[in-house]
Parts: sequence; C-alpha cells; structure tokens
Amino acid sequence: MAHAGIKTVILLSFVLAVGFLLVILSCALWGNWLPLLVAFTFVLAPLPNALFARCGGDDFSAEYDASGPIDLGRFITAAIVVTGFALPLVLAHSEIIAPGACAMSIAGGGLVYGTIMAYSATFKEESSDFD
Repeated sequence: MAHAGIKTVILLSFVLAVGFLLVILSCALWGNWLPLLVAFTFVLAPLPNALFARCGGDDFSAEYDASGPIDLGRFITAAIVVTGFALPLVLAHSEIIAPGACAMSIAGGGLVYGTIMAYSATFKEESSDFD
C-alpha cells in the first residue's frame, strides 16, 4: 500500500477505538482497574522496534539483514507482547480479575496492538536510493 487513503485512516481509528473500549469496559464492568495495564503494555510494545530500527548495519553487507540492536528491539517487543497477553491470564488464574474481564482485556489489547502495527506498516516511509 503505497498511498493509504482516508478510508484506511478511518478504519484503523475505528478498530483502535473498539480495542480501547474493550479494555476500559473490562475494567469498568467488574470494578477492577488492573486490566488497564494491558493497554499500557500494548501501547508501549512497538517502542523498542521504533527506537532500534535505525541502528542497522551498513548497506554493503548483504549476508545478514539484521544487526544486534535490531534483534534486541525485536526481542524486547516480543517480551512486552507476551506480557500483554499473559498478564490478564495470570490475574484471572489468581482470581484477581474475572474471566470475562480477562477475555475482554486480551481481545482489546490485541486490537490495539494490531492497529498500531497495521498503522506503522501502512504508513511506513520507504527509503529512496536518491535521498
């Protein structure tokens, strides 16, 4: 998708709003605000990739695409995403939150993270050879 239109922006904003609505409802309906931590983890999850994305190697080494800092950013992102999915399960298993709140929190967090990743993939700047 080289040029994303206004329909793409509207769709992504709608899905993001539904994701946040599910997370907030998982907190409000059961009177426990701990599932809100899931929204924070999924919002913070793409940050290591964004920070370490510019730490690539030179353009002349074609044998290995990634470098150490890029792999570290991917590892930290994966750890945060696994935490975002596992935290509601652990809280529900220890009966701190209700199982319904766990399901709504996981679904909402997945929508939030998926929307952030889709937005970054859709509007990613392609590097030009002439810049």
